[in-house]
Amino acid sequence: MSRNEQDTAAATRLTGSIVVVALVSAISGLLYGYDTGIISGALLQIGDDFGIGHVWEQVIAASILVGAVIGALTCSRLSERRGRHGTLLLIGIVFVAGSLAASLSPDPILLSLSRLVLGFAVGGATQTAPVYVAELAPTAYRGRLVLFFQIAIGVGIVIATIVGAAEVIDWRVAIGMAAAPAALMFVLMLRLPESPRWLAREGQLDKAEQALSRVRETGSDLSTELAEIRANVEEEQQASTRGWAGLKAAWVRPALVVGCGLAVFTQLSGIEMIVYYTPTILTDNGFSDSTALRVSVALGLTYLITQLIGLAIIDRVGRRRLTLVTLPFAALSLIVLGTFFVTGNDGKSMVPWIVATLVAFMAFTAGGIQLMGWLTGSEIYPLATRAAGAAAQSASLWGTNVLITLSLLSLMNAIGTGQTFYLYALFNIVAFGFLFRKMPELTGRSLEEIEDHLSRGRFAPADFR
Repeated sequence: MSRNEQDTAAATRLTGSIVVVALVSAISGLLYGYDTGIISGALLQIGDDFGIGHVWEQVIAASILVGAVIGALTCSRLSERRGRHGTLLLIGIVFVAGSLAASLSPDPILLSLSRLVLGFAVGGATQTAPVYVAELAPTAYRGRLVLFFQIAIGVGIVIATIVGAAEVIDWRVAIGMAAAPAALMFVLMLRLPESPRWLAREGQLDKAEQALSRVRETGSDLSTELAEIRANVEEEQQASTRGWAGLKAAWVRPALVVGCGLAVFTQLSGIEMIVYYTPTILTDNGFSDSTALRVSVALGLTYLITQLIGLAIIDRVGRRRLTLVTLPFAALSLIVLGTFFVTGNDGKSMVPWIVATLVAFMAFTAGGIQLMGWLTGSEIYPLATRAAGAAAQSASLWGTNVLITLSLLSLMNAIGTGQTFYLYALFNIVAFGFLFRKMPELTGRSLEEIEDHLSRGRFAPADFR
């Protein structure tokens, strides 16, 4: 092996610092999954402690999502102006403060406000952590390291459902426990550098080289990687369509429609209904608390396992194909589930069938459309509008989540549990039609190819065959 080949190989190896970067991203993803998932089991205790009904339960569950919308939009701008590193340090502090404040809240009002603060960190993490990892990781490992965030969300949901199902941990302790990994995330961030790409964009080329050298093997030749970073920064700065204003451009609009439409339908699929409210829905329909909480654990494990399977096959099956194949089965699962409740077949003898249908729905949704919500935001938009596009997509996702969470239990009380499942089945059918017509197959296409299709006005599914 020549000297140049040795330098190139050294520059693309994983180092201890890169592993720490991926660990920080994983912790932020775990906190996202845990903090949003823990409310599922905790609501049963919170309702008893505070003596509140479904309206307050919806507000408490949704407050973290309102905060997430604010956090996603705010941290998008903050990370562009002040850097990824400083933004993640702030997010770590807010995670700790929000977790402790929520666990100590004396009434539902302060609990909701504390979870609003916690939501700021959740939304900010979804916006900033994957970008930070992508900008520091060697190209050969970038995809796998960024996906640590997605996998960690599932791990966080599983841990939250297990904690809830244990029924021996007070809800205050369960919520406050999240402060420990949040503090660890903050401490780990202290030893990491700023993003070299952000530093280069700010004209700090010497600091960019220093930052890159801290996450590459000692003695590596960084000239090629630094040249690529400079070229990308120059391309972004020279682009005529940039930032939030660039999203208004006619040629960018198809990407925005697909991205934000996909984000909305990931929530209208019904998965958040299942993640947040399964114990409440089941106990309201005669299930015991223990049974309902154990079902949540099964659903959390299904979420994690099918996400791992989906991530393993997505590049072979294709994003569009995987989504379109799984959506009809998700809709069918909800139709069957709704029929159980509409026809009165929701008693103890039907528990195995209801659980099996819930698991089937979770498998087809988590292993299908749920994989696309965060993935497409990093690849569908032109380079100069990518940060703004990802933020708009994230806000669309969280905003839809807020509306669902605030209205779901009231909707079930108004029209019935089974009818609500039918409604969400209809949303899945509409999602299939929308994505069939609008979403091209992006698998195997470089970011430059995708941008070229957009610029030429050829972004329909037929244009990518």
